[in-house]
Amino acid sequence: FVDYTQGMHRSHLTCPGCGRESVKFDVYSSISLPLVPPKSGSTIPLKDCLDQFAAGEQLDEHNAWYCSNCKSHVCALKLITLWNTPDVLVLHLKRFTFEKCPDVDGRILRRKIEDTVNFPIDRLDLTEYVLGPIDPNAPPIYKLFGVSEHSGTTANTGHYTATVRNSEDGNWYRYNDSNVGFTSGDAAITGGAYLLFYQRIKGSLRWAGMEKELNGTPNVDEDGFQAVVGKKKKNRR
Repeated sequence: FVDYTQGMHRSHLTCPGCGRESVKFDVYSSISLPLVPPKSGSTIPLKDCLDQFAAGEQLDEHNAWYCSNCKSHVCALKLITLWNTPDVLVLHLKRFTFEKCPDVDGRILRRKIEDTVNFPIDRLDLTEYVLGPIDPNAPPIYKLFGVSEHSGTTANTGHYTATVRNSEDGNWYRYNDSNVGFTSGDAAITGGAYLLFYQRIKGSLRWAGMEKELNGTPNVDEDGFQAVVGKKKKNRR
């Protein structure tokens, strides 16, 4: 299952003082998208959330990065770019915020954003957000097959429901505890949508395409693990 639900992203940190850069690659199993204020109307296009994610962020003092050139922790510019995407893509809408309130003894206040995000049902094209090579036989184009919804004021309380597309008949069903009923994909576009589950429309890429890259790497087994050869111990006399 993990082989088809994990992708790789590129993390790029830049020091605002000296300009030193740090680039690292890491795997992900979901993408957390910030919710931006709606530009017009009452809904937020999913593309606006993706654009905000791709724009990067300035780290605050609580998440400062240590710059070896400046010999100090700095509020670096952090930019995360998708290098590739998995067959099953999970998008997490960041509906819960944690804000420090100076008027209440500095306590952390939790708030839920209940704006409606307008996400595509039958075609989500992420081509413009992918930095790495794209396989024409398995492009990063997806269709929605599930939505997890939350009702309530905090992440620790409330109630979860789900709207799911049946892979055999193509119909949509709504699950609420033991109750199941017919619905539509559009009915899931509400202020409660929390997790979005997408599936690649065409083709399939194990490890988001990294399997092809690893095929040329020596000592890699069928599960992608590379053999580590230990150093020979010197004979002690």
